[in-house]
Amino acid sequence: MDAILALAALAQETRLDIFRLLVQAGPEGVPAGQLGEQLGLPSATLSFHLKELRHAGLITFQREGRSLIYSAEFANMNALLAYLTENCCQGDMAACGGGVCDGTKIEKPKQRRTI
Repeated sequence: MDAILALAALAQETRLDIFRLLVQAGPEGVPAGQLGEQLGLPSATLSFHLKELRHAGLITFQREGRSLIYSAEFANMNALLAYLTENCCQGDMAACGGGVCDGTKIEKPKQRRTI
């Protein structure tokens, strides 16, 4: 995976929003039409951003009938995270509390209350 290409793809707000939705959806993915509806994107705009994310290796799709179901490429996402954190805490990922995401539901951290 090309880290520069992946980071460049995610540096655009709409693509980051699309990728975030696909990561949250997990391996089952989301139909393209539903992505467009959730983000309020015209199909041509959505198609352009999906193409860029696919080119960067961050998402994939499969055809189900007439629908295209998009999903995050978790292996490539984890490779990017590993690349970004390989020197974290002098190479000891456990000390950083870091890990990898396998696409299963991740419990969100509890929000901190401020007074």
